[in-house]
Amino acid sequence: MTEPAPSSRKVVLSLYMSLDGVIENPAWTAPYWGDDISAFKEAENFESDLLLLGRVTYQGFAEAWPKMQDTGDFGNRMNTLPKVVATTTLETPEWNARFISGDIAQEVQRLKAQPGHNILIYGSGTFAQTLMAHGLIDEYRLLIYPVVLGTGQKFFSESSVPQSLVLSASQTFSSGVVALTYRPAEATNL
Repeated sequence: MTEPAPSSRKVVLSLYMSLDGVIENPAWTAPYWGDDISAFKEAENFESDLLLLGRVTYQGFAEAWPKMQDTGDFGNRMNTLPKVVATTTLETPEWNARFISGDIAQEVQRLKAQPGHNILIYGSGTFAQTLMAHGLIDEYRLLIYPVVLGTGQKFFSESSVPQSLVLSASQTFSSGVVALTYRPAEATNL
């Protein structure tokens, strides 16, 4: 039996991140993957009923996921979940998606006000930065990998909007990856 959806939705950002904050092209995560991380990601996926993606992540996922074989319930979920994609350049939505390009913050606020489960953002660093600047991310799930990359796109940078976060959960996986879950602190002066 499925639980009824909560009355308000949370926007949950899920990122793979190196120790030095790099989120770009996370192929470097593969050697650390294990059943425990897989279970964490599966729970995250099934707690959500909408994927919210930036254009770059959407294009990569839409190219890869429909072609993957033997991905089980997780792959089926990825392929069937509705997706909302922030883009000003794409014109033809595919892979169960619809596009938004106007006032992104207003559209995400509208989505949050609808009944349903979590709204999940995978990656989508530039888009997530926009949402963070508008205070629209309710939970940050950062999977920190024990690797220093030196170069690549970092999520938190000099252009990030200052924000205080509160650690709400942590989990260490067998490979040394650590999941840190943060939520925005109440209003603070930074």
